[in-house]
Amino acid sequence: MPELPEVETVRRTLAELVIGKTIEQVDVGWAKMIKKPDDVDQFKWLLKGQTIRSMGRRGKFLLFHLDDYTLVSHLRMEGRYGLYQQNESVAKHTHVRFVFGDGTELRYQDVRKFGTMHLFQSGREQMEPPLAKLGVEPFSDQFSAKLLTERLSKTSRKIKSALLDQGIIVGLGNIYVDEALFRARIHPERLAKDVTVAEVKVLHQAILNTLTEAVNLGGSSIKSYVNGQGEMGMFQQRLDVYGRKGEACRQCGTPITKTVVGGRGTHFCSVCQK
Repeated sequence: MPELPEVETVRRTLAELVIGKTIEQVDVGWAKMIKKPDDVDQFKWLLKGQTIRSMGRRGKFLLFHLDDYTLVSHLRMEGRYGLYQQNESVAKHTHVRFVFGDGTELRYQDVRKFGTMHLFQSGREQMEPPLAKLGVEPFSDQFSAKLLTERLSKTSRKIKSALLDQGIIVGLGNIYVDEALFRARIHPERLAKDVTVAEVKVLHQAILNTLTEAVNLGGSSIKSYVNGQGEMGMFQQRLDVYGRKGEACRQCGTPITKTVVGGRGTHFCSVCQK
């Protein structure tokens, strides 16, 4: 599933492609993707005539800021956006089309059909699900080592599971939690409340460094991820542990171990992360 670096990269590329474009028509081929409003025809009617003013992101959600509304979109496993000419053929798994007045259209494609879209009156999107209960943004001023220490100290879950909790910190998923824990030299099965203040300080910086590098490289294209311009991310070439089961640790040479923590495949070095 795309994590913060991938979603941020999509946001940036879409900002270059669609800001200032006015929606003339919306076609929805898979109604179950539209979660709010309940009526798909109302969803299409409300968007007609709206201009995309800016692109935002909250955790793993894309935010299309329009004249009067905010469209909140989650890509889930394999969702992707692309800008096309209206006369170009439509791919099989295209489920939502935003037709603009300049002869182009933004198409949402999703092989698994897991993606979601919510439409809110501008300003309401942060007050209701799915954004209302999200935790702190890693790149915000509020995300400090002190805050992270406080939140981790209140849970008896394993550190890997705690960091995946979007109510604690948003945007982190399997890839970047594994990578940040490796950089911080913390075993993924340590209890979050037992991680020391000094260790959390190192972890806080590891999270920021990992996410920053990943954003700068356009995210990680592990399976089907591409940005809004169809380009792959390149951070996967720098992964230290994720997806490297049995390969030599870049620090000590020990084969990377894969286990399951909280139902999620988890990669770590048994020597570097005791």
